[in-house]
Amino acid sequence: MRVKDKVAIVTGGAQGIGEGIAIRLAEEGANVAIMDLKIEQAQEVADRINKMGVKAIAIQADTSKKTDVEKAIDNIVSHFNKIDILINNAGYYRMAKITDISEEIWDKILDINLKGYFLMIQSVVPYMQKQNCGKILNIASAAIFGGVPNQAHYTSSKGGVVALTRTLALELAPNRINVNAVLPGTVQTLGNKKFLAQFKEILDKQIPLGRVAQPRDIANAALFLVSDEAEYITGQGLVVCGGVTIGMAPVI
Repeated sequence: MRVKDKVAIVTGGAQGIGEGIAIRLAEEGANVAIMDLKIEQAQEVADRINKMGVKAIAIQADTSKKTDVEKAIDNIVSHFNKIDILINNAGYYRMAKITDISEEIWDKILDINLKGYFLMIQSVVPYMQKQNCGKILNIASAAIFGGVPNQAHYTSSKGGVVALTRTLALELAPNRINVNAVLPGTVQTLGNKKFLAQFKEILDKQIPLGRVAQPRDIANAALFLVSDEAEYITGQGLVVCGGVTIGMAPVI
């Protein structure tokens, strides 16, 4: 087991990519704290994990709010006594033309997709520094490479995630804290099922490997980067896109 007895936090872990990562980490022996606004769904994931022979708790929190984050981290440390892994995954997505993006929506996307990552990292780093090791993984997006129409706010937030990752990798390296990112391409989740069904033929032709990713594809990459196998990797972004970015085709 690659992360046996490690304590991992997964934000946005109630569904989609976050759920996939939480389950994959548990399969490899990690105890998992699932943070999400959707507490009932988060608890369902935690219940599944507890049946796997490891421990999991569900915590309701808005990662864009400092008080929520601090309270959640205190709760997790009280329950597990340590934090080994942080997966920053909680996010918000909404397509809109630049002329239609309101200041409110711009702020919401940047608050959740970037500020939330910052607040989570700022809160867990002292615990990782104390134990002189840790793994931080930020979920960004392959959309930052080609530029995607109607996603100026979203791609800006994810570009910021990559910059944050690289900067903190250097800053935290003396404490043996690895900071990396996974940049998914198109991923099939319940939230975009109808949308993807509408564009299935286009996507099948656009993606060299011939299919959109499943959450487990992203989870496998995440697992590697937070395991001891990736001990000498930091400040990097692993693109998991089925080959789309090789030709710089747009990512829907």
